[in-house]
Amino acid sequence: MKKALITGITGQDGSYLSELLLDKGYEVYGIMRRKSKLDYGNIEHIKDKVKIIYGDMTDLSSLVMAMSKSNADEVYNLAAQSFVSTSWEQPIITTDIDALGVTNILEAIRIVKPKARFYQASTSEMFGLVQETPQKETTPFYPRSPYGVAKLYGHWITKNYRESYGLYACSGILFNHESERRGLEFVTRKITDAAARIRLGLQDILELGNMDAKRDWGHAEDYVRAMWLMLQQDKPDDFVIASGRTTTVRRFVELAFSCVGIEIEWQGKGVDEKGIDKASGKTVVRVNPQFFRPAEVEILLGDATHAKEALGWTCRVSLEEMAERMVKADMERAKRK
Repeated sequence: MKKALITGITGQDGSYLSELLLDKGYEVYGIMRRKSKLDYGNIEHIKDKVKIIYGDMTDLSSLVMAMSKSNADEVYNLAAQSFVSTSWEQPIITTDIDALGVTNILEAIRIVKPKARFYQASTSEMFGLVQETPQKETTPFYPRSPYGVAKLYGHWITKNYRESYGLYACSGILFNHESERRGLEFVTRKITDAAARIRLGLQDILELGNMDAKRDWGHAEDYVRAMWLMLQQDKPDDFVIASGRTTTVRRFVELAFSCVGIEIEWQGKGVDEKGIDKASGKTVVRVNPQFFRPAEVEILLGDATHAKEALGWTCRVSLEEMAERMVKADMERAKRK
């Protein structure tokens, strides 16, 4: 039986990856920070099937202990301060977790079990002010946020440990991947939750920032499968994981609201832009300048050719299916509340 250690196990990706590995017969360990109130997050339904170890990405000794306790064959580093907007408000802690934390877990592996295989969750935000479209593994990086900069450090330190110490260490440059388990602070979930609540009369209006920002969105279930595939290869490598389709925030709003029977008509431009419910004539979406980033990433579009050829990986869940699943889940949550 293989053993896997997952940091960030209670998050969206951690929960889907845990389910995948359990289905494949792994013994799954997860690292959680100790809190005054125990919260299993997205793994509440499988908490009895995984083994929890308390630790912190900023504390090397706790990660060494976690490696020793788990004796993991595969380590998936999914822990991060992953909200881009928060990285401007808290750049230091973002750096401590997303950059130096990667070094800490790599050091723990090198000290305890250098034969273990390592996956680092890199991000399309490293491309930032994109230098070419679509973006692939050889595209130059130009991050536009403290989050993107910190993740770039994690990406490069993973490559350095691979080349310097011979570790089996991979980075997955994952483009935006969402799901019904996504946090409410992320724009897709903010949209689907608002669509459900507005339909049920629990909310009047949804406020968003840049409606013209374009993202390459896929479902987290597909993307964690790519993580696992990366650690099953003969040699470690880095891979872009993306759907190959870019969509504006505005279009995602239309998809989400259509799932609850609301057809939107757009009026105005820029900060004056409004989304009007055609049936009622009411404004249900409005642009709020406070949600614009200090430095915007205008377009992200990934080229996953390398992953398709080397890993045999493809996206199975379409954008439309993902939006429908998210809205349906948020409708059920809203009704329960």
